[in-house]
Amino acid sequence: MTRDTPEVAAARIEAERARARLMETARELQERLSPGNLAQNAWEGAKSKGADLAEEAVDAVRRRPAIASGVVAAIALFLAREPLIGMAGKLADGVTGKRKTKKAAPRKTKGKEKKTETIE
Repeated sequence: MTRDTPEVAAARIEAERARARLMETARELQERLSPGNLAQNAWEGAKSKGADLAEEAVDAVRRRPAIASGVVAAIALFLAREPLIGMAGKLADGVTGKRKTKKAAPRKTKGKEKKTETIE
């Protein structure tokens, strides 16, 4: 067996330390990139972004309450447009005295039907 020189022994020790650092870094990366951690980080980021957006929306409403009320009213009218149109039609019919009548079924005329015969 040969004895290492002090320089070679120091190099071996440094190589072992570097290998240990590399393995620790690889373990940390593996932990960071695990699917569970990635999903948790994404969820926390989405919650944070949502909270920021909500806070900005509240601030905007506080700065301009009249505009915010108008926007909410416009959305409500849009969503309720069908019932409102029906009510407006009923109201207009009641004011003008007009009533909707059902269309009469088409009358059948007797004796004026053309009869055709098939010849074989």
